[in-house]
Amino acid sequence: MNKKTASLSLEGVKDSIDLPILGGSIGPDVIDVGGLTAKGYFTFDPGFMSTASCESRITYIDGDKGVLLHRGYPIEQLAEKSDYLETCYLLLNGELPDPAQKAEFENDIRYHTMVHEKLCEFFKGFPINAHPMAIMVGVVGALSAFYHDSLDIMKEEDRRISAHRLIAKMPTIAAMCYKHAIGQPFMYPRNDFGYAENFLHMMFSTPCEAPKVSPILAKAMDTIFLLHADHEQNASTSTVRLAGSTGANPFACVSAGIAALWGPAHGGANEAVLNMLDEIGDESRIEEFIKRAKDKNDPFRLMGFGHRVYKNFDPRAKVMRKICDEVLTELGVENDPLFRIARRLEKIALEDEYFIERKLYPNVDFYSGIILKAIGIPASMFTVIFAVGRTPGWISHWNEMISNPYKIGRPRQLYTGHARRDYPGT
Repeated sequence: MNKKTASLSLEGVKDSIDLPILGGSIGPDVIDVGGLTAKGYFTFDPGFMSTASCESRITYIDGDKGVLLHRGYPIEQLAEKSDYLETCYLLLNGELPDPAQKAEFENDIRYHTMVHEKLCEFFKGFPINAHPMAIMVGVVGALSAFYHDSLDIMKEEDRRISAHRLIAKMPTIAAMCYKHAIGQPFMYPRNDFGYAENFLHMMFSTPCEAPKVSPILAKAMDTIFLLHADHEQNASTSTVRLAGSTGANPFACVSAGIAALWGPAHGGANEAVLNMLDEIGDESRIEEFIKRAKDKNDPFRLMGFGHRVYKNFDPRAKVMRKICDEVLTELGVENDPLFRIARRLEKIALEDEYFIERKLYPNVDFYSGIILKAIGIPASMFTVIFAVGRTPGWISHWNEMISNPYKIGRPRQLYTGHARRDYPGT
């Protein structure tokens, strides 16, 4: 069978350049432009919106159709029938675990949740008002100082242990960031709790009181983690891969991913939703802000509606909407003024022709921000929770890259500065 090629004709050049066309298992074909460099050319693609930076078997997104698959499984099915740790296993290993494999994996994670006591002392060096993401970047990167036994990235077993340690310790570190901010003592993880239940325990329990964690809230937290577990080659995942291409250890790579996620254009959307609801302030002002959102000359934007990737309903939002209803009912806060504003905005977005025509549906950030606030988690912690959930995606992509032949990342540039010039007096 003849391989498909694309032919590139250049003005003033006699012969055209043939470029291979590659096909994946699903999705559009891609043109391999790697051979252009030998011809003296390379491509220009700001933001890499038209460039596949790697080959991957982990996650597939079709934004036009609202499809998100992890190892082939639709996110809606995973959210309904699976749980976060099983999805972690799937992302890491490529297949769902059998009961014995799942029990072994959960046990592995359970007994890696504690952090070294010396790591606790790191927190004393951070100001009480330090942003939790600033602490996360430093502390996660510092994990490599404690685990020299598993830093040979060429060994599959070392990569496996490091992956399990990261998934297990991230919620512990996240809860420690919160406790540091409010001046409460750190709470140790408990081996008799599930993953999400343990996180809520470490967030809200104290040595004086350990309130029972509601199963509904634990399930909601688990689902939030699951829905954020991976999202293909986004900015933070690409950062992890780029850092990993240098041979950096996985803790440093994930720390780099956390730093990228910290940017408000990436990981701060659910926090922006809460800020928007606070700005609106009262149901009586909703129409005013809807009018402003429709005015292209007004800088105000409705946060939590539409998505850069999804041009249809975000499949994760459908799941989160149901969870949101359950959480608000469980906590008895359906009539909270802020949540009433959110519900009115949601209704308008789903019925108003302006939003329908532009496919500005509520996205996962709209609902997750509401849920996290209802649970009692402050907005400054929202991106931290995003980082906890995204950890298996980061480490899976890192492991996939290291497990196969790869090159150090080295993007090119279109130089538009001064041409060569001599120093004055030369």
